[in-house]
Amino acid sequence: MNEELTPGSAEYVAELIARLRATYPDAHCELDYETPVQLLVAVILSAQCTDARVNLTTPALFARYPTVEALAGADPTEMEELVRPTGFYRQKARYIREAAARLLAEYGGELPSEMDALLTLSGVARKSANVVRGEVFGLADGVTVDTHVKRLAMRLGLTTETDPVKVERDLMAIIPRESWIEIAHLLVWHGRRLCFARKPACSVCPLNDICPRVGVVSSQ
Repeated sequence: MNEELTPGSAEYVAELIARLRATYPDAHCELDYETPVQLLVAVILSAQCTDARVNLTTPALFARYPTVEALAGADPTEMEELVRPTGFYRQKARYIREAAARLLAEYGGELPSEMDALLTLSGVARKSANVVRGEVFGLADGVTVDTHVKRLAMRLGLTTETDPVKVERDLMAIIPRESWIEIAHLLVWHGRRLCFARKPACSVCPLNDICPRVGVVSSQ
């Protein structure tokens, strides 16, 4: 490891972002959507499910329910069958219907930009709200912490926490605010392409000379 860069320092963070940016210049949200509400639905479905699986599921869902009104008024059983491949389908279908109904009742069918408002929607916790705010509105109240961000933040020496809320707090303290949205995309892409949960590809990683590899068993 490069001993000139201390994990968590401003210099380390700047180098980390620069290298990931060079490696993944097109890093972005990989959920497919055409409208803000469709993104919200996709984010709800992505809980404990891969983006790839969600993207295979949403075309039929959005074709059947193309509007907020249609989502809110959907037949529960029919919607459950459409979202079944994403897992926890009964709960997710209920969240989607309830969130759509609240959007109609409180926000004229439009997606609100405020964090507090988003958190009142069924199925939306802080991680989901961060995704929506960053992707749709370019706003960041924090850093989106999913399973990849959590894992990489620990391995890269950016946090010692395991609770997502505390991980986010640590990242917010050391990542420049203007990079909060970008760093989440970069870490997710890196986690999906090289820094796997099992057998990370350390030998070809662009960070291998600065990464402390916290918790990594692989000798690659």
